[in-house]
Amino acid sequence: MKDSVVWFSERLERDLRVSRWGHWGTPVLLFPTAGGDADEVERMGIIAAVWPLIEAGRVKLYSVDSVAGRAWIEGGHSTEYCCLLQNRFDECMYREVVPHIRRDCRSETVEIVTAGASLGAFNAVASMCRHPDVFRAAIGMSGTYDLSKYLEGRFIQDFYYASPLHFLPGLDGPVLEQLRQRLVLLPSGEGDYEDIGESWRMASVLGKKGVPNRVDPWGAQWRHDWVTWRAMLPQYLDEFA
Repeated sequence: MKDSVVWFSERLERDLRVSRWGHWGTPVLLFPTAGGDADEVERMGIIAAVWPLIEAGRVKLYSVDSVAGRAWIEGGHSTEYCCLLQNRFDECMYREVVPHIRRDCRSETVEIVTAGASLGAFNAVASMCRHPDVFRAAIGMSGTYDLSKYLEGRFIQDFYYASPLHFLPGLDGPVLEQLRQRLVLLPSGEGDYEDIGESWRMASVLGKKGVPNRVDPWGAQWRHDWVTWRAMLPQYLDEFA
């Protein structure tokens, strides 16, 4: 039930890999963690954790390489380049990956759920906030939402448009009206290496703009790792499938 495709993205100026698990059900775009690739979610047990939903034909999962995320954490790249690549990555998801998913689902109008953990949560939430015309819900697990620590105190316009914490307060018009019909789920543990404060901050920005959202604290026994996310994702996908 797995299939993978690779194509050269002119926006990213490199090959992009997209993997898929399942044949039917709600399409879900999973973003890997910062250094992950399209198959990270399989190696780390996420696919196995949600397999009952896949096998039942309730969800169809897609995952992509973490192109922009790698640039942020690798070092050796300028801040300007990382911000520009983050926007190009978003454009690639919207202009290339979404059409691929819709072709694969044989529907030009099917709406997609986004999900991810850590920096993947940033991409999941940012994608839905920027493109509520194609993404109908976002599941941000143990999210890292404030990337301004990488800016070294400088304002960069490309970063503003990439970061929902920063562009949402000024958002208005049709995109905001459509976003108010969507839902953002922000579950987070409170154990080692977790910072649920980032989820609460994201929720505050969303709430002030009238965007439905929910923070779910999972408690101190859940730390920032794959054990937590393997428990979370099946529960939240069950709400949308």
